[in-house]
Amino acid sequence: MIRRFGEAVKPEQRYRRRPGAYAVLMREGQVLVTHQSEPNPEFQLPGGGIDPGESAIRALHREVYEETGWTISSARRIGAYRRFTFMPEYEIWAEKLCHIYLARPVLRRSAPTEPGHRDVWLSPEEALDLLANAGDRHFLLGVLRGN
Repeated sequence: MIRRFGEAVKPEQRYRRRPGAYAVLMREGQVLVTHQSEPNPEFQLPGGGIDPGESAIRALHREVYEETGWTISSARRIGAYRRFTFMPEYEIWAEKLCHIYLARPVLRRSAPTEPGHRDVWLSPEEALDLLANAGDRHFLLGVLRGN
């Protein structure tokens, strides 16, 4: 059974399954996150939806680059969680199936290419305080504790 974080499931609501790949990115004691300005300003683990026919690893590399401008290496899956939420940018209710990876940021090749995103380096304590969703915080805490 995959752990669930976030708001309660609304039994009357139909949800569209939306798999995604997200990364805990550590380098020199800092955490690389993305700040998304719209539709709701928030700090997040970089990542996003897996496109049809795309592997989770390929999506992870693409999404991290789009949201941070960084390339990554050594991606290793550390778990997954579910989150039921409304996605205003797509106007859908989604069952997000979030695959979480630990990876190493290697090289910043550009500014983020995804509109409304910026890359931000935070201390682990700041990241735990600022990450918008409990699932992201759970997996970052697990990495910090060596789990």
